[in-house]
Amino acid sequence: MLRARETVREMHEYHPPLAGRNGLRLDFNENTEGCSACVLERIRQITADELARYPEREPVEGIVAAHLGLPPEQVLLTNGVDEAIHLLCEAYLERAHEVMVVTPTFSMYEIFAEATGAKVVRVQCGADLRFPFDKVLATITPVTRLIAIASPNNPTGGTASGGELLMIAAAAPQAAVFVDEAYFEFHGKTVMSDVVAQPNLFVARTFSKAYGLAGLRIGILAGPAKQMPMVRRVSSPYSVNAIALAALPVALADKAYVASYVAQVRAGRERLEQELSRAHIQWWPSEANFILFRVGEGHRAFVSAMRQHGILVRDRSADPGCDGCVRVTIGTTEQMAQCLAALRAVFTELKLNAEVRA
Repeated sequence: MLRARETVREMHEYHPPLAGRNGLRLDFNENTEGCSACVLERIRQITADELARYPEREPVEGIVAAHLGLPPEQVLLTNGVDEAIHLLCEAYLERAHEVMVVTPTFSMYEIFAEATGAKVVRVQCGADLRFPFDKVLATITPVTRLIAIASPNNPTGGTASGGELLMIAAAAPQAAVFVDEAYFEFHGKTVMSDVVAQPNLFVARTFSKAYGLAGLRIGILAGPAKQMPMVRRVSSPYSVNAIALAALPVALADKAYVASYVAQVRAGRERLEQELSRAHIQWWPSEANFILFRVGEGHRAFVSAMRQHGILVRDRSADPGCDGCVRVTIGTTEQMAQCLAALRAVFTELKLNAEVRA
């Protein structure tokens, strides 16, 4: 009888609740406005001949590298950040190794690591959900081979400072230190330029959030010049499709679109923080395009009630340290007006603000 590998049979599964997403989608941290009109126009111009060819990503990698201020050989375009995580696991992990993740965080770090047979070591944030820098340093061992850190983190929105990230990389020279900057545009701080000098630092970004290209599945992995050839060895040369490669240079060029969207998100984030404070709901400071807050035992009823009001939000109560928590993506100015009106109605319907005050 054919059987999958033991590590595959025992690994965790990730099942995003994507079915039936009818309503204002404030549940998956996507761009809620859609991509740039310039990107749509470029996609409409794609020819049959372009689609008939195998995609060439190297020319676009040169454009992206110039955008980042990095040498082209240090930049790899990937099928979203998911592929970047997968490639690092394939390039560096053996069964005898340890992978450190700071929980709560993005599930795919653990899933791809578990598939290699490596041991996943979880470092739990405290009650304040701040990045546990000292605990991370204390958990590094000689067999630590990958340290995955999202900054800003999902689902908390918290960050690690650039100094902390570089100190971790220096403390674990035998490990690949992977910094996931998927929400960089909403935060504005980065360690991307440090991949030039730091021999074990890798940084990833995505175009699924601020740029509105989640459906095209395209991201960036940047890393040290001596290490990127090893990562490329385990990468398919055709993992990024032709439509994504055609759209990306146009998306990067339309800086006004991204700036406008990011400004709306930052303003909307502040409005939501104020609304939650007025309702006496506990929330955590976020540098991303979402806010995590605690509604308590009524978290499922809250998600359901918001859906009845036409708003999709994400229940994160199952995440470590997030009992009773819900995450709401920040949308445009008009969308946040709709969201806040629904929040007020649902807080009243479920008496959640009274429950929290009590």
